[in-house]
Amino acid sequence: MDEVTIRELRNHGGDVVERVHRGEALTVTRAGVPVAELRPIPRPRVTGEALLSRWRRLPVVNLAAFRADVDTVLDPDL
Repeated sequence: MDEVTIRELRNHGGDVVERVHRGEALTVTRAGVPVAELRPIPRPRVTGEALLSRWRRLPVVNLAAFRADVDTVLDPDL
């Protein structure tokens, strides 16, 4: 587990919290002594039922129109 000093936390709190948000666990030290831990809060798991519900609400995609749109942006000979 990486360490940050209390001074680093005070002066660069946003950066430290961003590291934790990205999944890093950090130990906060004062005068070299560990005093706290910062860990990301576990994200709630999504159930299969919720995923299916979201999937059913997705709009229908017209594949021919989608391909035509892509071909107007990219060279179809690639």
